[in-house]
Amino acid sequence: MTMRERIMSGKLFTDECEGLPEERTAAKKRMKAFNDSSPENPAKRTEMLKEMLGKSGNVWIEPPFYFCYGTHIYIGEGSYINFNCNFIDDGIITIGKRVMFGAAVTIATVGHPICPDLREYMYTAPVTIEDNCWIGANVTICPGVTVGKNSVIGAGSVVIHDIPENSVAAGNPCKVIRQIDERDSRYYFKDRKIDQADLAEEAELRKNKDI
Repeated sequence: MTMRERIMSGKLFTDECEGLPEERTAAKKRMKAFNDSSPENPAKRTEMLKEMLGKSGNVWIEPPFYFCYGTHIYIGEGSYINFNCNFIDDGIITIGKRVMFGAAVTIATVGHPICPDLREYMYTAPVTIEDNCWIGANVTICPGVTVGKNSVIGAGSVVIHDIPENSVAAGNPCKVIRQIDERDSRYYFKDRKIDQADLAEEAELRKNKDI
């Protein structure tokens, strides 16, 4: 078994052989170029994302964005990642379609043994975030976690266990607070009601991009 195979199989590993340091250096060069790119050229940024990431759909990432390899990150169509997110992708990160990330989210696929005598070693466990999730600002998602589709993770949470689909979860450690329910189709924030006429007005304003 090669070191790369050890990494992806979850075994203990170190990462200073088999061209891994050089691969990370090349990734950091692509990352820096993306983070230094001009907001006036969105097409160029889209092209750079295709070079940085694993096979991904049409996504938008606000610089700065940080990662180890980039090529271990797979993102579905229509997803959005806000400023200052950190994806530690020694292992695989899979993000579904239409997933939204607040600022400064960290996803970690790598950890170290608790035993101090083994602390020099690392291990990976993949992270999966399914379709239509909303991950709030400053959330940390730990190795091996799956967040089920449609779920919301509250800002500042530390997610160490799987979160089932259609859940609202928050805290440290992150726990399910409630399920997404019928009330959520009537209210968008506290006592603010969803009004179809109001949404129609917003849609008309959206058409007038030059105003």
